[in-house]
Amino acid sequence: MRFTIEERLLTDAAGRPAASPGAVSFHVYDADTVDDAVRLYINDAAGEVIGNVLKFPGFQAVATVRKPSGVYTLQFTPASQAFTTPL
Repeated sequence: MRFTIEERLLTDAAGRPAASPGAVSFHVYDADTVDDAVRLYINDAAGEVIGNVLKFPGFQAVATVRKPSGVYTLQFTPASQAFTTPL
C-alpha cells in the first residue's frame, strides 16, 4: 500500500514555535501497514516518535516526531490500494 505523509513543523531545533506554521512537506512510502510506514519514515528521518501513534479507521494515523531539525506532526494517509511495480 502507498502512504502519503503530510509533515508540519511545530517547533524548531531550539524548541521555539515554528516561524512559518503553514509550512508543509509531503513524503510517499510503500508499506504493508501504517505501522510499517511510520517505521520507514522514522528510519529515513533519523527521528523518534513522541508519545503514541494515533490510529484511525482506513489505515490512517497521526504521530508527533522529534528530528534534529525540530518537532513535527505527521498525518499518514493511504494514497493507493497496492504497490506499484517498476516496468
